[in-house]
Amino acid sequence: MTRWLDDDEQRAWRAFMGASQLVQEELDRQLQRDSGMPHAYYAILVKLSEAPERMLRMSELAAELSSSQSRLSHAVARLEERGWVRREPCAADKRVSWAVLTERGLTVLAAAAPGHVEAVRQSLFDLLDPEQVRRLTEICTAVLDRAKAGGAGEPGRRKG
Repeated sequence: MTRWLDDDEQRAWRAFMGASQLVQEELDRQLQRDSGMPHAYYAILVKLSEAPERMLRMSELAAELSSSQSRLSHAVARLEERGWVRREPCAADKRVSWAVLTERGLTVLAAAAPGHVEAVRQSLFDLLDPEQVRRLTEICTAVLDRAKAGGAGEPGRRKG
């Protein structure tokens, strides 16, 4: 039996979808305009910059970004062409490949970050008061926790 959304849930869902899309589009436009890269490339550079020795297994990077292996491989190939990332084979396991943030990539990320952070502030946080930020964090964390626990896609299952 389908559990249809009630009016409040429908309004919340549509507001969430519209706001999410708007913020993502604004961030993508800003990064393209100011740094010549899509938001997806920026996210890869950030994840690598935060990793030990600025390197992650390709499979781990894909999981961190909720990306398919093939989509990530294509993006990393574009970043390699720019000299921002390089791939290294794993000496211990030939099936494993590492993505490594280069010095040039770190420099590009450092240059892009201030404009990106300002765009995040303007498109989201400047519109919210501290209580709304707290609630947004709580809501998003609940959704992410469920996904990490393997609960996504299981109708009716709630953590509690």
